[in-house]
Amino acid sequence: MGRTSSSSKEDAQALFHSLRSAYATTPVNLKIIDLYVGFAAFTALIQVVYMAIVGSFPFNAFLSGVLSCVGTAVLAVCLRIQVNKENKEFKDLPPQRAFADFVLCNLVLHLVIMNFLG
Repeated sequence: MGRTSSSSKEDAQALFHSLRSAYATTPVNLKIIDLYVGFAAFTALIQVVYMAIVGSFPFNAFLSGVLSCVGTAVLAVCLRIQVNKENKEFKDLPPQRAFADFVLCNLVLHLVIMNFLG
């Protein structure tokens, strides 16, 4: 049993090291988008925890907040996919166009969220 524990620990360390070395070569603009996605997901998680502790009296407000965070994170992931230079599917799409699509879709998302609030 001790053998599998040390083996799985070594495997986990090797996986973590390979992920860290691969992420070190990621461009800075993609890392910034990753931070934004992480922040949006963390904000949604905080809202869910707050709702579980305090309650969800204005349920529309809770849904709007969580869906806004999740929707923004999904749109940011789409932006990351389009801006990534290694992705050959969007090689003809300029980064400015991808960012404009991101901003426009965020605007539509938040207009829908504001309408849902009432």
